[in-house]
Amino acid sequence: MEFAELREAIEKIKLRNLREIAELYGTKSSLDAVEQYRNSVGLQAIGSKCFEAAGISAILIDDGLKLDKKHDIQWHKQFVPYVGRILRIERLAEEILDGEMPVANEIVGLKTIAAYRSGLEINPHVSKQDAEIGLSEVLHSGKPVRITNKSLIDHILTRSLEVALQFNLPLQIHTGFGDTDLDLRLSNPLHLRNLLEDKRFSGCRIVLLHASYPFSKEASFLASVYPQVYLDFGLAIPKLSVHGMISSVKELLELAPIKKVMFSTDAYATPETYYLGAKRAREVVFSVLRDACIDGDLSIVEAIEASKDIFAQNAIQLYKLNLDLNICDSKASVSSTYMIGTNVPEHAISLVRVIWVDASGQHRCRVVPKKRFDDVVKKNGVGLTFASMAMTSFVDGPADGTNLTGTGEIRLMPDLSTRKAIPWTKQEEMVLADMHLKPGEAWEYCPREALRRASKVLKDEFNLEMNAGFENEFYLLKKLEREGKEEWVPIDSKPYCSSSGFDAISTLFQEIVGALNSLNVSVEQLHAEAGKGQFEMAIGHTACAYAADNLIFTREVVRAIASKHGMLATFVPKYALDDIGSGSHVHLSLWQNGQNVFVASDPSSQYGMSKVGEEFMAGVLNHLPSILAFTAPVPNSYDRIQPNTWSGAYQCWGNENREAPLRTACPPGIPNGFVSNFEIKSFDGCANPHLGLAAIIAAGIDGLRRHLRLPEPIDANPATLEGKLPRLPSSLSESLEALEKDNVLREMIGEKLFVAIRGVRKAEIDFYAKNKEAYKQLIHRY
Repeated sequence: MEFAELREAIEKIKLRNLREIAELYGTKSSLDAVEQYRNSVGLQAIGSKCFEAAGISAILIDDGLKLDKKHDIQWHKQFVPYVGRILRIERLAEEILDGEMPVANEIVGLKTIAAYRSGLEINPHVSKQDAEIGLSEVLHSGKPVRITNKSLIDHILTRSLEVALQFNLPLQIHTGFGDTDLDLRLSNPLHLRNLLEDKRFSGCRIVLLHASYPFSKEASFLASVYPQVYLDFGLAIPKLSVHGMISSVKELLELAPIKKVMFSTDAYATPETYYLGAKRAREVVFSVLRDACIDGDLSIVEAIEASKDIFAQNAIQLYKLNLDLNICDSKASVSSTYMIGTNVPEHAISLVRVIWVDASGQHRCRVVPKKRFDDVVKKNGVGLTFASMAMTSFVDGPADGTNLTGTGEIRLMPDLSTRKAIPWTKQEEMVLADMHLKPGEAWEYCPREALRRASKVLKDEFNLEMNAGFENEFYLLKKLEREGKEEWVPIDSKPYCSSSGFDAISTLFQEIVGALNSLNVSVEQLHAEAGKGQFEMAIGHTACAYAADNLIFTREVVRAIASKHGMLATFVPKYALDDIGSGSHVHLSLWQNGQNVFVASDPSSQYGMSKVGEEFMAGVLNHLPSILAFTAPVPNSYDRIQPNTWSGAYQCWGNENREAPLRTACPPGIPNGFVSNFEIKSFDGCANPHLGLAAIIAAGIDGLRRHLRLPEPIDANPATLEGKLPRLPSSLSESLEALEKDNVLREMIGEKLFVAIRGVRKAEIDFYAKNKEAYKQLIHRY
């Protein structure tokens, strides 16, 4: 192509694109400087630079375009791994009628420009007689032949569809805007409906080109209702502003599945147009997908997969290209069909999950249609058996000794402040529920109410509020089939804080973090843990009632998104007896009038904490053996709480001592010598977070009431001080025994709830004592 033609192209794409070409070449931002550079290095070097910068791996050439000079397909193969040909059917017919014998090879698709000639209102039943009359008219017009007769064009197009079906080739159709010789009124893709509804051609894949602008919405509609319709948007020499391009692509994706939308540069003649088309498209698609993530229509991982589909995978599959791109994840071909758009109707939200956590720490839900939720459940709740708070980790039935049976019913009352759109599945919402005997009357067994009661005492007596933030440890497992049996094994064997271990699973965590962000749950950090396939994710601290709710949402998100990716996430305390355990360490602080009052006000104060902080923490330490019945609620919990495992096996505390069950912490930003919070390590993923925090507050209140003092901190491994420190309970039996003697916790929790918890724990103890291997099934419950 001559430079004069490049100059014309650049004028069309405005000065900004000139600056981008000059920046690519390292020249001044002027046409003369760009021309001088091109002449000095030659077309081959220009082509290499542009295609490499564009990141293009395949070129599909419509060589029906008439140019004074052009290279053949073989010449283009020096720049990209794959080059194919798009056969323009009108041009092929004209060449044949002109007496030429075109060679048709390396064809990956057909193309029609009927929109330019006679419009898109194709008559798929045009008669042979009408076509012959049209052919006669064309031939009488002389050479070179230009086919404009509608009947002949319709005939060529329908015969081409038959060929496309025979050779399994897609057909591209020019739609929307074009040059001045195009009648825009006739290029609306809705004119194609007669053709699309013709059953003879329903198996032929149709690609609507150029985003069908200004008929992008119409094209999106067609792709959503006709399975054979695909969409292509090319932005090489845009006649639209950036805003216009973004709007056009958004309109395409309003209804069309992302699996049916693909990008092409629409470039021709000069390498620069390929570079600019690819660059502009990336900017536009990034903007569109970013907005979709912000709006909650896509997660980050879904957006990444969508970009792979749009820029590569969809075209590879449609045109059956023999091309293996590194950017194409093998899962892309089976990923979900995502939808972007604000015009999803209100009734698209069809189901609402009403979630509660029982005495054994299991997440459960009732699901109701949205209309019933809005009409009935919001006001009157959902019926639930008394037995729901007496179920164990091994059977879905009430345990003996709980005083709860299948007789009697409560109401699950949704807490509408927790109502959230479910980020990992569209068309559903979830909400956490309180337990009421009847609407407005709390049930004594309700875990969320138990935490409220304890928090109210702390507030009323001491004007204090407890903040909490959880560190969640969990294993990611993959399924294997061995000798016909299903087995779940860790996804890797990477070490603690392994960068490669995290890299292998980073896309999963991007989706998890994005989902939690959409639920207003902040993630502070995450990393690979020391166990095989084990990871940790810390979420931000907040008022304890919200922290407990956030922990429930976090577990839901992690398990659901892992499952979506074919994995099982488990929070079980000791997934494998010969590997590291998993905890839900909780960091606690005391707040008053918006200020953290756990921190000492005087640098000379003992231990770097305030008097109320010490007294509260001393109460927790004093009651820790009985607290374990709430925070380590299954026998498997005590396989984790062992010496030399950073889980806190002895009744002591330490400053930044990770072998102590209570650890005071001085995180970044806190002055040296001060502590802002303390951590309880003996809290795990089987615990009901509301009950666990309620027990901790009850113990802290006792410390405040009695002005308890902490013993000296332990700055060594407690296991090396054998005989000098009391061992924490080494079994659920021992912690339950401590709880039964603990009148403070018993009174604060409430007698009825205490009896139910005791009954559930005793049932756990008896069952797992008799069934030594049964703990292995806990991965499916926690």
